[in-house]
Amino acid sequence: MDNELILRQFDEIENKLEKVFAVCKSYEAINLELNNKIVKLEEELQGKIETEKSYSLERNIIRSKIDNLLSKLDGITDAHK
Repeated sequence: MDNELILRQFDEIENKLEKVFAVCKSYEAINLELNNKIVKLEEELQGKIETEKSYSLERNIIRSKIDNLLSKLDGITDAHK
């Protein structure tokens, strides 16, 4: 009788451990998926940062060219006064 009780308890422990292992595997899969998503998002963010830097540089170049043209125009109009 005691042996049967002990064997049933071992079976219960084994069943519970199998469930715990299954949950752990599930969490490992979710963790891997989330880590992959983080890597992808970091790559996208880096791309957007680079694009923003490029636009900022382009905007500064255009602003500089406009300032130079306005300066030349001011020089021309001042000369004809």
